[in-house]
Amino acid sequence: MSIPLPRRAHRTLVRLLAEIRRASAYDEVVVGYHNMNHIRSLGQPLAFLLGERSGRVRAKFRTPFETIEVVPRIWVRESQVLTAVRSRLPDAPRCLADFGVWSLDTLVKGRVLSEAVPEGTIGADRLAALANFFATLADVPGDELPDRPDDWPKDGDSLGFLRWLACFTADRVYQPNRARFGDLFDAIGVPRNPMERFLSTVPLLTERPFALLHTDVHRANVVLSPRPEGERLVVIDWETAMYGDPLHELATHLVRMDYDKTEQDRMVELWAAAMSRAGHAEMTAGLEHDLPLYIGFEQAQSLFPDVMRAALALPDLPDERDFAAAVGLIRRAVARASQPLGFRTADWQVDEARAVEALRRWHASDVRVALLGERGKRVRGWDDSRRRKPRGGNPGAGLLNGMIGAGLLTGMSAMSR
Repeated sequence: MSIPLPRRAHRTLVRLLAEIRRASAYDEVVVGYHNMNHIRSLGQPLAFLLGERSGRVRAKFRTPFETIEVVPRIWVRESQVLTAVRSRLPDAPRCLADFGVWSLDTLVKGRVLSEAVPEGTIGADRLAALANFFATLADVPGDELPDRPDDWPKDGDSLGFLRWLACFTADRVYQPNRARFGDLFDAIGVPRNPMERFLSTVPLLTERPFALLHTDVHRANVVLSPRPEGERLVVIDWETAMYGDPLHELATHLVRMDYDKTEQDRMVELWAAAMSRAGHAEMTAGLEHDLPLYIGFEQAQSLFPDVMRAALALPDLPDERDFAAAVGLIRRAVARASQPLGFRTADWQVDEARAVEALRRWHASDVRVALLGERGKRVRGWDDSRRRKPRGGNPGAGLLNGMIGAGLLTGMSAMSR
């Protein structure tokens, strides 16, 4: 039970204590493409204010990065999405406090799927659990979600939704980054009008009702949470959630999970069955025809962040192996994007020598502002970026915590008399 303080005083005290805990020694840090998460216990005073059962409860002190924009973020506050999904997904992370520039979220216990199964098959039970997760998302009413942008496509306008995504890629990802990466794009043969080429190949799509989409369900964003009844899959990192065509969700999942053909086909079957069981059969309309188009879009739009990340991942003093590794990543991205962008694979081949030379020029001239702001290992979400920091930290913070805690207890005692 939280302390009965006036709302403004309560929020001010929560933020003060949270800032102290964030600045103190943490258990570990998890660095992703969008956030840095310092993980540590709440401490008794902060836990009491937040209504948590114990100061030993561990939480994520979650700070967004100022990154190159590569995916849409239509809702500024992830906390609003987490609030909306709690009634349907009670295991999802909870936002304990949202301070605008950073937030304090519960930590989902368990091992991430990318650690347990970094590649290859994940198993039938996990496939079924993920299919049921997507069907549950479709249960969240649109009117319980935050407001969409003014130019958002109307519910059911699947072609308008795909066009919106393509225009975002062209106007907010490709064009703004040409000044910095244009020579590299040109060297590997990226056309000057990539999304126009993509859209020119897209026929009419079947209209489907829109639903809440996570848009980033991959191995590093799935926690295998142990429960008495067995393992439960919990999806984390909701900052790029949106409202749109459910086939976009399925397509991004299939591409980013890197399933083999057999498991991909099985996932599609399970997804369609789960959606139908949940009463959302209309969301599977046109599946066979339209899913390949969404998969193509995901492969096409991924070209630009993949190329930029390959360049940005180069170390300060790269050697030949570093450049060769970067070219390998670029070639993979080009191979996946060529057909959706209207090329035959044989007609778009990356010349290794030209690509290496372009990377050398880029590396020599770039201001070296990393995609993650030089804040740690460049990995996605809950991957292998956990780093330990010795406990101890700021001794003054511990003393101040104790003083505030004593003051809270004294105040409580006085209020109870």
